[in-house]
Amino acid sequence: MGEAQTPDVYSIAAHRGFADALVAGLVPRYSEAGFGLARLTLLVPSSRAARTLSEAFVRHSGEAGLLMPRMVMVGDLELDEALGNLLDPLGANDIPPAVEPTQRWLELANLIEEESADDGQPPLPGAARLRLARDMARAMDRLLVEDVSPDQLTGEAVLDMLGDLSVHWKKSLRLFARVELRWRERLAELGRVDAATRRNMLFERAMMKWREQTPEHPIIAAGVTSASPALARMLRVIADLPNGAVILPDLDLSMSDEAWDELGRAGASVEPGGEVFGKKDALTHPQYHLKLLLERMGINRAEVQQWHRKGEGAAPPARTHAISSLFLPPQASQSWISMEADKRRLSGVRLMTNATSEEEAQAIAMLVREALEQPEKRIAVVSADRSLARRVTQHLERWNIVADDTAGKPLSLTPAGRLFGLLSGLASDGLEPAALIAALGHPLIQREDEDARRAWLSALRQFEYELRGPSPAPEFEPLRNVADKAKVREWWDGAEAILSPLLGTSDEISLADALDILTTAAEALAGEAVWAREDGRALSAMVEDVRLHARAQNTRIAPADLAGVLRDCMDAISVRPPYGGHPRVSIYGLLESRMARADLIICGGLNEGTWPQPPGADPLLAPGILRALGVPGAEFRIGLSAHDLAGALGAPEVVLSRAQRDTEGPTLASRFWLRVEALLGEALAEQHRETSIPALMPLLDRAPEKPSESYPRPKPKPSEQQRQVKISATALDRLLGDPYQFYAREILGLKSLDPLAADPFGDPALRGTLVHDILDAWHKARTHDPNLALVPFAEQQLHEKQVHPLFWGLWRPRICAALEQFEKWVDDAAKEGREVVATEVWGEMMFEGVRVMGKPDRIDRLPDGTLAIVDYKTGSPPSASQVEAGYALQLGLLGLIADMGAFETDKGPLSGDATGFEYWSLAKKTGEFGFVDVPMKVGRKRSGLLPEDFLHEHERYLREAISKYIKGTAPFTAKENPDYPGYTDYDQLMRLEEWVVGLASDESEQAA
Repeated sequence: MGEAQTPDVYSIAAHRGFADALVAGLVPRYSEAGFGLARLTLLVPSSRAARTLSEAFVRHSGEAGLLMPRMVMVGDLELDEALGNLLDPLGANDIPPAVEPTQRWLELANLIEEESADDGQPPLPGAARLRLARDMARAMDRLLVEDVSPDQLTGEAVLDMLGDLSVHWKKSLRLFARVELRWRERLAELGRVDAATRRNMLFERAMMKWREQTPEHPIIAAGVTSASPALARMLRVIADLPNGAVILPDLDLSMSDEAWDELGRAGASVEPGGEVFGKKDALTHPQYHLKLLLERMGINRAEVQQWHRKGEGAAPPARTHAISSLFLPPQASQSWISMEADKRRLSGVRLMTNATSEEEAQAIAMLVREALEQPEKRIAVVSADRSLARRVTQHLERWNIVADDTAGKPLSLTPAGRLFGLLSGLASDGLEPAALIAALGHPLIQREDEDARRAWLSALRQFEYELRGPSPAPEFEPLRNVADKAKVREWWDGAEAILSPLLGTSDEISLADALDILTTAAEALAGEAVWAREDGRALSAMVEDVRLHARAQNTRIAPADLAGVLRDCMDAISVRPPYGGHPRVSIYGLLESRMARADLIICGGLNEGTWPQPPGADPLLAPGILRALGVPGAEFRIGLSAHDLAGALGAPEVVLSRAQRDTEGPTLASRFWLRVEALLGEALAEQHRETSIPALMPLLDRAPEKPSESYPRPKPKPSEQQRQVKISATALDRLLGDPYQFYAREILGLKSLDPLAADPFGDPALRGTLVHDILDAWHKARTHDPNLALVPFAEQQLHEKQVHPLFWGLWRPRICAALEQFEKWVDDAAKEGREVVATEVWGEMMFEGVRVMGKPDRIDRLPDGTLAIVDYKTGSPPSASQVEAGYALQLGLLGLIADMGAFETDKGPLSGDATGFEYWSLAKKTGEFGFVDVPMKVGRKRSGLLPEDFLHEHERYLREAISKYIKGTAPFTAKENPDYPGYTDYDQLMRLEEWVVGLASDESEQAA
């Protein structure tokens, strides 16, 4: 390929298609009769790249077939890929073995704990300590890959910067240096090295071997762009071999020298004691890492040659020039001003904007579906947003298109990982209802036996129904009571036997023992199904690895930290699907997309924060320290993602896609997207818009709109038999004000369910129930202890019911202040002869053949022998005018039941006329919490019912409701009285929004 003294370095332009162009040039040059390409060795960056090249060789050979070259992975620590056996042969006994990553992680955590204690720092919690150890291991690898020795941490360049650092950076650097020093000593004891060190040593070994003895057969490094110094040195040796070459993807050879210089020095010249990477270096430019690689190889860009072949389906050559112009650095991009329109045009590139990320996923799926209509056309979806990729995969399934997401998903999001995570969450957080039901209802549980799973889920549903509402105490006994109410005690006993070991202790426990307990629980619930698939196998490997080294290191952890630690472990593991999806559709992450080629590439999620992702700062080493040590800053990864986009833009057809909103709110267009629009200009950008697919989105899941009448106001007319229902004291005003609500609740039997772990802080109904229960329990307890104080009793009840901390902090003071008033009023009334005779007792009567029932909060016997009905309110009670209008009829209806002597107590039925009706509210009035209101026209009130008319009017309302709805034939019209302040539980059922606007318009026209 060239003379020995001239380094052979080539670049394949973006528009040529790297894999296919590479194969097109390798086959005629290196194939031999009888051997094909078998004597050729290709060094490739990853196993994904090897698979991509294998597919390119198959496409090139067609039906003839060929012997393919030997492909050796250079390996990547971030992808957890090892070096191929050419670089790491079995005979490399002179190089120490690498320490296990999990062993290093746990030992670093122990060293951090010891060093923090010696430094007088408070001990870190287990999860934080293990997370810091993971960050420290990552920082060590970063330095080792860049050939930064531990001694440089205390070198002159670093020491000169200490005075400019804040206190927390100094502490972090000191801790890092001390832990790393001790870790080096520990490695010497073990006779091992870090994986990054061993990787560098293997590169050096291969380099020395090839220098000493020229390989007999050709060696080509293809697609390797890592700029690590050890790898760069090895690539230089390969380039110098008489039968070797280095082939780079999309090194911009057309960029002017001025623009190339504007990228920065890339470590080319370093002043003594100065920073290796200048502050003006364009780390975010897609060509910067290639310039850094060339500098470290000692190659001038002028020495790089253009590859002589192009691949199948190559884009027009003008595309590469447009891509180069698109990513020009700031000063050089001023040339856009004078650039002609034909050089701005990105032919074959479309811009697609969608309203939401969900619409974006649907639109991308439609693009894929449309492209598949063309035979042999290959489509690739590339995105850094894994949630977007998963949604695209799901939308493709509607057309029975199975697309494999080669980037995989975190183990924690797979079925096996979720089950393990839910069980560890129970161990850490206790028996929280939502997590408990999610764990016991997991799809893997009892999956191997269909009948057993059906019975299990049936019992679980009954248990869940009774569990809804405020959370019970975090113990098993309250849950046993729930199981008794649900009549599934036998089922719960079995579940409790499995779960009880998870909550065995609150003290620190061995991490290995905790994994044993979790594994036993998972197998007891799901059997072998938890380990059966690819996610189960990945989980099994992770558990065995962590358990082995945790037991060797005696790693202990608080149960509260267990879920966080395991989630961090599982998030670091990607589970990839078994391949077997559609042969012409691929979904890639950014790493997986490198070297891949398709006829249509769809780049999704081009929003700032997604593509590119925000650079994560090193938590231990300050940016200035890293620059001084010769380590590229965090912005370096933005340049890599820009290079990924530049490579994707070289496809024959490209669609760039973004959403204006995601689940968190409005989004910002990616800086790369804005550059494309700026290069094209406003007029050209509009010509490149993809409009057809977004226009179809509104029609995808719904029929075309047809002119039709608006949805009618619901007016159900049940049969005579269906109308024969009871009327509760709380339902009479609902029946008259909004009959549809009464129909839905009492006739259809539809009731809203409380959420799991319902919070009284955010739910007024639950807050009222909580206060009612406290007052009822206090009155009953007072029969045995007349001096029992209400406020301490209420606080004890709140503790037992485990109210939310916000409820305790904000509502408890208000409630207790009002309850203190309540207690005083009860005691003062008792001195005047008023006696509490019943609380929370049911009563019912027959009125015109209909059963009328209710339960008052409290009934008092007044000094004159009559009864007073008391209703507790946590908010403002209904006004006297609302009662008069028929919007709050509960108290009057309870009074009618009391007049019938229908309330039964332990001492027999209550007798006496009801003359008193009171609301006792906990709300604030006249500057204090708690007041009593009488809903009648008494004192200074100008509206309301007179006391002598109060029960008569309620009786009239009751008779009207029965004659009209229960015994009559009137329809149960939705929102019959628009002024009725009822609940909104049934608004969706009655499809309120579909007819209420039209109804208001009709009423306005009638009024006019």
